Amino acid sequence: MSTWPQYPFLYEINTWVWLTELSEKYRTIVDLASVPSCEWDAIAEYGFDAVWLMGVWERSPAGISIANRNQSLIEDFQRALPDFSKDDNVGSPYCVRRYVVDQHLGGAEGLAIARAELSRRGRNLVLDFVPNHVAPDHPWVREHPEYFIRGDREDARNDPSSFIDVDGNVFACGRDPFFPAWPDVLQLNAFEPGLRQAVVESLSNIAQQCDGVRCDMAMLVMNPIFERTWTGRTNLRPATEYWREVIPAVKDRHPGFLFIAEAYWDLEWELQQQGFDFCYDKKLYDRLEHGDAESVRLHLCADPAYQNKLLRFIENHDEPRAGTTFSAAKLRSAMLIVATLPGARLFHEGQFEGRKVRPPVFLGRRPDEPADEDLQTFAKNLLDVTGQSVFREGEWRLCGRSGWVDNPSYQNLVTWCWLKDEERYVIVVNLSDKPAQAEVQIPWSDIEGRAWKLTDRLCGEVHERDGDQMQSPGLYVDLGPWNFHFFELTRLA
Repeated sequence: MSTWPQYPFLYEINTWVWLTELSEKYRTIVDLASVPSCEWDAIAEYGFDAVWLMGVWERSPAGISIANRNQSLIEDFQRALPDFSKDDNVGSPYCVRRYVVDQHLGGAEGLAIARAELSRRGRNLVLDFVPNHVAPDHPWVREHPEYFIRGDREDARNDPSSFIDVDGNVFACGRDPFFPAWPDVLQLNAFEPGLRQAVVESLSNIAQQCDGVRCDMAMLVMNPIFERTWTGRTNLRPATEYWREVIPAVKDRHPGFLFIAEAYWDLEWELQQQGFDFCYDKKLYDRLEHGDAESVRLHLCADPAYQNKLLRFIENHDEPRAGTTFSAAKLRSAMLIVATLPGARLFHEGQFEGRKVRPPVFLGRRPDEPADEDLQTFAKNLLDVTGQSVFREGEWRLCGRSGWVDNPSYQNLVTWCWLKDEERYVIVVNLSDKPAQAEVQIPWSDIEGRAWKLTDRLCGEVHERDGDQMQSPGLYVDLGPWNFHFFELTRLA
């Protein structure tokens, strides 16, 4: 049985690219079975609770062939990798041929060794699952065509970008209802009872190899979404939701197994109710990128039951690199916010080094980029502090803040605190490009009548403050643009 903290830290690694670079570094072929111990040590030193090895499943030759004929994809590859050749296209990890570890990466034995290495260091393993579609050469295509949304030869003639003829059988390509179909994958029929049972078996097999799964585009198989997307091509809508049927069946066999949903369209709460332990918090990402401090604060005012099951991030393999999305100063503020909110926190390999290029997931390598040493130092210091148990099992609360009639800059601040036994932290962030001042009300009643030492764990500054004053009128702060405080509070004798 896997053990997970209430609020875990996760680290995503593009497995194929990572192993390619390790092979170059050590001048020998490195797969999951032969990753040097020092590399696992380096990952463990960050303090993450789990590593998400993105893209371990068997890639599809049919999918690679389709991608190599797609000119817009080729142009994406060339933008990310100027010296791209077709050998660099190793196939999309979300065009799954089989849920078997790709032999290029070390096969099932290699994955088992990698999992043991992580477990030895107290780290869990997360892998992918794609509920919506599979590759055109997946065994189910021939063995169970009833698992798929089907078409006819007229569909294939009239709309060849949305339907594929496989040995005389026509299958719909996988799709998101708001975008054109994905030409390299076939659409599974989420309303088919036989498919749902096959998914339970597939996920149960995956659960023997890892401690949790990130489910790609999890909302696409929800009954109302699937019905609207495939009106006229499905059997009757089932009485039970897909995930309400699948997740409990897997967890009955594998207690403690974690389910993470890639989720959009304000469906996070509903997916949480259907059994997901955590759902992507894309709304926070968007507000950090485009919104102001008040929009972030209002988002954090949601019910704790909802907040506690969100997965926070500012970068993953689908989003642009954070170093291109945010300015250098804002990037540090955003990283601090993600690391100190309740819920799960996701960081992406390369994020701490300040990489700017996000390679398409089809590529087996990426361009060389210089590391941002200052950002690496900041990230290491941040993760050292957030390694405390209070940020995994503690009590989180928003703090009030107030200003003055002639100075509304307090509205540019977001602030919260963490408490667990004697561990206490207060975080204040200026989410604006202007200076901001405020009085921050610390909500703990037991700080009254005592003096406290406030140590900013990221810059080393130390202050002494009176507990009564920190409650009312509040702790005075004065922060420059995109600046922050990360205070640890300790009692003074």
